[in-house]
Amino acid sequence: MDLPIKKCKTGIQFPATIQPRSSKNELSGLYNRALKIKLTSPPVDGAANRQLIKFLAKFLDISPSRISILAGQTGKQKTMQIEALDETEFLNKIRPVLKIQL
Repeated sequence: MDLPIKKCKTGIQFPATIQPRSSKNELSGLYNRALKIKLTSPPVDGAANRQLIKFLAKFLDISPSRISILAGQTGKQKTMQIEALDETEFLNKIRPVLKIQL
């Protein structure tokens, strides 16, 4: 898999590419070595960022407070951080949806 996941003190960090104003919320694959995430919210007043955190929390079955956007608050390219989740757990949750092999 070509998604660079970085271990940090509190969990993991990974790059994400966000596509706002999509027809549905979904993980749609890998794009330029980042996890591509489609969201229905427009990128206005932080709505897409809030929806991104809510969507990832529900998808990963964790509290939204464990997810943060480290970089890219106003752009499509973001660096996400997830606390108290290791790389193996994360990959096990996204692998079935993305149909990727380790």
